[in-house]
Amino acid sequence: MKEDSCLHAALICLGMLYYSHAVSTEKLNHLRPSLHGHHEKGKEGQVLHRSKRGWVWNQFFVIEEYTGPDPVLVGKLHSDIDSGDGNIKYILSGEGAGIIFVIDDKSGNIHATKTLDREERAQYILTAQAVDRNTNRPLEPPSEFIVKVQDINDNPPEFLHENYHANVPERSNVGTSVIQVTASDADDPTYGNSAKLVYSILEGQPYFSVEAQTGIIRTALPNMDREAKEEYHVVIQAKDMGGHMGGLSGTTKVTITLTDVNDNPPKFPQSVYQMSISEASIPGEEVGRLKAKDPDIGENGLVAYSIIDGDGVEMFEITTDYETQEGVVKLKKLLDYETKKSYSLKVEAANVHIDPKFISNGPFKDTVTVKVAVEDADEPPIFLAPSYILEVQENAAAGAVVGRVHAKDPDAANSAIRYSIDRHTDLERYFSISPEDGYIKTIKTLDREEIAWHNISVFATEVYNRHQEAKVPVAIKVLDVNDNAPKFASTYEAFICENGQSNKAFITITADDKDDAANGPRFIFSLPPEIIHNPNFTLTDNRDNTAGIYVRRGGFSRQKQDLYLLPIVISDGGIPPMSSTNTLTIRVCGCDSNGSMLSCNAEAYILNAGLSTGALIAILACIVILLVIVVLFVTLKRQKKEPLIVFEEEDVRENIITYDDEGGGEEDTEAFDIATLQNPDGINGFIPRKDIKPEYQYMPRPGLRPAPNSVDVDDFINTRIQEADNDPTAPPYDSIQIYGYEGRGSVAGSLSSLESATTDSDLDYDYLQNWGPRFKKLADLYGSKDTFDDDS
Repeated sequence: MKEDSCLHAALICLGMLYYSHAVSTEKLNHLRPSLHGHHEKGKEGQVLHRSKRGWVWNQFFVIEEYTGPDPVLVGKLHSDIDSGDGNIKYILSGEGAGIIFVIDDKSGNIHATKTLDREERAQYILTAQAVDRNTNRPLEPPSEFIVKVQDINDNPPEFLHENYHANVPERSNVGTSVIQVTASDADDPTYGNSAKLVYSILEGQPYFSVEAQTGIIRTALPNMDREAKEEYHVVIQAKDMGGHMGGLSGTTKVTITLTDVNDNPPKFPQSVYQMSISEASIPGEEVGRLKAKDPDIGENGLVAYSIIDGDGVEMFEITTDYETQEGVVKLKKLLDYETKKSYSLKVEAANVHIDPKFISNGPFKDTVTVKVAVEDADEPPIFLAPSYILEVQENAAAGAVVGRVHAKDPDAANSAIRYSIDRHTDLERYFSISPEDGYIKTIKTLDREEIAWHNISVFATEVYNRHQEAKVPVAIKVLDVNDNAPKFASTYEAFICENGQSNKAFITITADDKDDAANGPRFIFSLPPEIIHNPNFTLTDNRDNTAGIYVRRGGFSRQKQDLYLLPIVISDGGIPPMSSTNTLTIRVCGCDSNGSMLSCNAEAYILNAGLSTGALIAILACIVILLVIVVLFVTLKRQKKEPLIVFEEEDVRENIITYDDEGGGEEDTEAFDIATLQNPDGINGFIPRKDIKPEYQYMPRPGLRPAPNSVDVDDFINTRIQEADNDPTAPPYDSIQIYGYEGRGSVAGSLSSLESATTDSDLDYDYLQNWGPRFKKLADLYGSKDTFDDDS
């Protein structure tokens, strides 16, 4: 209320000041002469001409936000030529004229009708003119003037943001800059102190302070600890009028967070940790966890763990879980409860990142003792060796001892052990094992050449706890015995020329032995003693496991003998050695002068000596080509001779229907045997041609056609059938039906001559001429009565 009263009083004073200024301006304007001249009557009627004084316009002022009951008088316009008789009219134009500013056209007083706001518009440009009221003729040139809105302190300071957020490291020195806040004032900074701002802190002492002129917030206390308090709420005020009484103010909130520095070392909450682990655990299993507490956060709170001393340094290791900041103790090697039951470790926790500014707060690490107890567990048996390699000779009798495996119970109870063979690794059951002592024996005879190595697995199981079981691989090598004689490495077949040279090697042979190198090579080649002086061939051992076969003589003849079988004895180097006799097949062949083989067959002499092998091949090729051409021609010929109308496997004679008894005329289509229509010639292999349509009308042979007056219709039809069957150019396109007599129901009635013989009536068959070509023959036979009478 006090501030409002002061503001109201100030506004009244300013209004009075501006009013007096306007009045003085009006008087001044009234007193000053116009710039336009007018006529004055001098003494004795003399007309004097003088220049009138013009208007001198000062800037008019109107105070903003005036809320009085009457319009505010801005100023007064008055012309020198205005004599007060009301003939002059004042006109106002320009910005806001008639809306904001109005003028009394008689007196020239200008009033502001609305409340003005300098922050919206600071000045208005108007134009004033005096005109004749009756004629509206301008009496003065228009004059421009300015109305300025005078500022008052009506806008409080406003900050750019309603809330600020800032960070500052903990333990910062006093006066460390945190953040700068800025406020603005919409009032006129050039007039008075309305826009002069001063900053102060309302909340946040004694931790922070603010510079009054700049708004910079600084730390005010030393060694502020984030671990004690991390966040502070500060309220900053900005006040205009230079902070004096009556000024307006605005506030903002600043949230200041202390950021962490590494000023705290890690610390274990206890001095000793107790852990335990079973001796059955495998390396890599977790033993336990421990954690050193560090109130710092982020990288400042990172801790690395290590084992620095203790009798368990070789048995255990520790890693760091960076998500939980815990040290994880893990097993490094296998444990044995019977050997050592507990271990002691000295574990250190140290900060990863250390701030040199706070090194004096160190050391940034801590140590703790970890005791690990080993728990006893029922362990499976342990073989004395991780694997076994045993040997046995092949062909050894069943029951031969191969070797022994041995396992023991590592527990203090030392349970009894039983052995067994994993039969999945010995499907053929070559071996057996003694359950009590682990001796492995053969069950059947072994053959090294069939299987040289046997890989089996042996189980060792505790007698009183069959779940405790161990497994060991056993490799059994079958030792070689010289039980295989050497043989030819492949099937050899040699060739020699009839006119070949003597004492010339024509083939080199080698051997193969299924036994290993100790009982195999070196090989010894020889001829049997009974043919060691063979007159045809000889053998030379090259002493490199090969032998050469030589021709002892020349002049072989294929006609006398074209094949020789040479026995060769091959012995190995085993103890005792083994040998075998192998037969080499030697063929005698004909060769050219260069020794190239031509033929090895004795039949070659029968051929003409002038024909070479190339000529024979050419002749055979020509014969084959001719045969192919003939086959193609026949195939094409058969394809062209397919029936034109008759389909495959269709006998057209099935269309011939024979009636052996009186039928029902055209309505009777049953009671006939189609088999009787089969062509007897077709049964004997003669099939008439049916694939050629006749190009001319076949004329029957003379003598076969019955006389026109013949009444033997059956003979006539049989004759025509025979002619059609024997004529290859006339396939039977129509069907021929044989009627013994026409039965009841026919449109034509009975045509049989049998029944006509028993009646006295004369039949007229002339109508048959009109029945078409199918009844032409019947019309010829029966159509003429005279002919019938002559025949009878």
